[in-house]
Amino acid sequence: LEKGEKGLGDGTCSYGLANGDDITMTMWNGTIIGPSNSFHENRIYDIKITCGDCYPDFPPSIFFLTKINLPCVNATTGEMKKKLMLDCQLVEPSKFPVLSGWKRNYTLETVLVELRREMLRAGRKLIQPPEGTMF
Repeated sequence: LEKGEKGLGDGTCSYGLANGDDITMTMWNGTIIGPSNSFHENRIYDIKITCGDCYPDFPPSIFFLTKINLPCVNATTGEMKKKLMLDCQLVEPSKFPVLSGWKRNYTLETVLVELRREMLRAGRKLIQPPEGTMF
């Protein structure tokens, strides 16, 4: 927890409990600063992470609160979730190898760092919504 709140590595990814009183450690907030030399450069992406009852045996649910255009993020599902319960876009487990090939030893850090790498791989040249656009 302490490591995530201080920022990971070079400080481009961080995470922390959404509610400090959450003894179940279920709801988390994450932040990714977009990688250089891409349409994501220096953008700040806010993420909601939900670790269900079966975590860490099963992956967490990852939602972008900041609008983003990435192949692993389902904008349609995000719109539907917005109307139902969440103002966010769902990261599709089947399109994001870290979630589809989840291993018990993976951490929230693993997820955030790999999402940032995905911004460089698949999302490097994809036009993005206006900076700071939220659902």
